[in-house]
Amino acid sequence: MDAALQFRYVSPAVRVFAGRAALAQLPREVGRLGAGRVMAVCAPGVARQQTLLKRIESLLGGALVAVFDGVRKESPLWAVEAGVGLAREANPDVILAVGGGSTVVTARAITILLAQGRPAHELATQYPPGQPPVSPRLGRPKLPNLVVPTTPNTAVNRAGAAVLDPETRRRLELFDPKTRPAAVFLDAEALLGPPPEVSVRAAVAAFAGAVAAFTSRPLNPFAFADLRTALELLKNAIPAILAGPAEAGPRLAAACAALLSNRAADALGGDGGGVVSALVHQTQSRYDHIDQGTASAALLVPGLRFNRPVTLEAQLRLASILGAEPSAEGLDGWIDGFLGRLGFPRRLRELGIPEGDLPALAEAALHDFFLQGNPRQVEGPAELLELLRAAW
Repeated sequence: MDAALQFRYVSPAVRVFAGRAALAQLPREVGRLGAGRVMAVCAPGVARQQTLLKRIESLLGGALVAVFDGVRKESPLWAVEAGVGLAREANPDVILAVGGGSTVVTARAITILLAQGRPAHELATQYPPGQPPVSPRLGRPKLPNLVVPTTPNTAVNRAGAAVLDPETRRRLELFDPKTRPAAVFLDAEALLGPPPEVSVRAAVAAFAGAVAAFTSRPLNPFAFADLRTALELLKNAIPAILAGPAEAGPRLAAACAALLSNRAADALGGDGGGVVSALVHQTQSRYDHIDQGTASAALLVPGLRFNRPVTLEAQLRLASILGAEPSAEGLDGWIDGFLGRLGFPRRLRELGIPEGDLPALAEAALHDFFLQGNPRQVEGPAELLELLRAAW
């Protein structure tokens, strides 16, 4: 029997509202949860811009009891702990994430640390030498969370959060399926808030994740359908966001694609990102000026080449879906041209990464959960260093 037809798929419950009036459903969803005290979590830019928060306040009225506007890039631990402190004071019964990927991650991490009452280092996934990673069971009930994304990011529907240890620049991975959102609001006006370049960077990260997942292993029908649709949406929506920055349609399409990628990851057991995601995570965490989309653009093709000895058939299938020449070189050329036309650098050195930093990036990536799902077995840091040098 085909390996792709032997699988286990559990679909987490989440309600998704999309369109121009999506946010109008927020009060009903808060009520459905039996909640009456909402704490919003956002970045300083969303708070300064005010328009979106004012819409939320007008919808929730007195139920909006606090706004934490201290989100920072990569969700550093100190920012998450500040949010936990405000939550203890405000005593909310639901957390509302309003923003991009770091906002969504910060909000989820707040619910975890608030409930568990222990330091993040004690709750994070551990990597014993020579053994599989171990994620502590975080058994305490968590506050429900709702998400109003402003970018098409793939953090929206995940089972946990990864926060940045500012001292080591390592990610602390907090795994807890109870932190998945109860509802997601893909609101047209909210998605039109950020500059188009910001939305495109998030969408390119989603595109890279979908490409990596599509070629990661034999795909069961659920993952195949979701990833194929996500790729088709993204290849058209990303250029359209730049061409029509005031148009909501492309941003909504990209946000839907990001959620489809999340759902496909569930169908694959949550580990479809592989070596590309692992190296991207370390790059964006180590350098304040590099975001996930920019790192993804530089690492995607080298990652595909690294895995090609065991994924050639899947890569040729991907080339067909993207409309590329049905060959390894055709796929590489299509992706390189696509990212180049969008204005993304495709070399790590163009991002300001010193060549001398590459060994540390390779070593750190060995302790990234996504590496466990790579289709080609990674024997050690030397192989990752070779990949990074090819990308440099």
